[in-house]
Amino acid sequence: MRVLVTGGAGFIGSHFVRQTLAGAYAELAGAEVVVLDKLTYAGNQTNLDPVAGDPRLRFVRGDICDAGVVTEVMRGVDLVVHFAAESHVDRSIAGSADFVLTNVAGTQTLLQAALDAGVGRFVHVSTDEVYGSIEEGSWPEDHPLLPNSPYSASKASSDLLARSFHRTYELDVCITRCSNNYGPYQFPEKVVPLFVTNLLDGKQVPLYGDGLNVRDWLHIDDHCRGIALVAASGRAGEIYNIGGGTELTNRELTERLLTAVGAGWEMVRPVEDRKGHDRRYSVDITKISTELGYRPRIDFETGLADTVRWYAENRAWWEPLKNR
Repeated sequence: MRVLVTGGAGFIGSHFVRQTLAGAYAELAGAEVVVLDKLTYAGNQTNLDPVAGDPRLRFVRGDICDAGVVTEVMRGVDLVVHFAAESHVDRSIAGSADFVLTNVAGTQTLLQAALDAGVGRFVHVSTDEVYGSIEEGSWPEDHPLLPNSPYSASKASSDLLARSFHRTYELDVCITRCSNNYGPYQFPEKVVPLFVTNLLDGKQVPLYGDGLNVRDWLHIDDHCRGIALVAASGRAGEIYNIGGGTELTNRELTERLLTAVGAGWEMVRPVEDRKGHDRRYSVDITKISTELGYRPRIDFETGLADTVRWYAENRAWWEPLKNR
């Protein structure tokens, strides 16, 4: 089997690649992996260093919007796992053009190439942010899409494109929508690595608004395992939510991170709330649990402690990223 992983040098994609080549997913045992990554600010080829010597890995630097490159890397591919995306909400608020180009046009380029090449399955990795905000309860997969940021709007658009290629052309497409990821190798503009690395350097951390926005936290290892299950056994044309089962306000998360590094609340700097800031996210994982046997395995306390320890022990990885 040959697997094309777009965005495979990024946070989530590189974890999926490392785990695939390490044999963590029985469904993908022995697979060859082709990584396509543009190596933008959030893509880092050193994320693949642990598997760089594996003869089953091929790395291609290229843009998913480049039809020529995409057509070339799609040859002989059995499975596409599409992670590549512009993903930071704050950046999308500052300027949305790159998000539309990469997340929408790039996804269309990949889908068309996969269809032309006769790829067996296309897994489109998306986000719970496409649903908008929910005051109580949890979103099932058939909930209307009500995105509130340019980032989530671009991802919702790409979800609809992916679905349309299944409905119109019968391309075998599955869509996954995850909650907030955390873990090692996450680019330090995201809240967990930003807060941890700032605190390790004795710098304050910014807390939006009243700090009561709620997110569900999902360890990257659980997320990638869920994706592997969908890639192997998901039903064509279906959407699967992947959640971690730990809902925290941003204030609660901040408190846990302060405790983890031995800092106090004097290290927190209140800042003006984000524009259009969604109040609460919560995904219903009944479908993936019932159909594919998914359950999050890594409890948040253990996962967060391991993550903080990783950043404390890997300054050589994150310091250059923060000093660009």
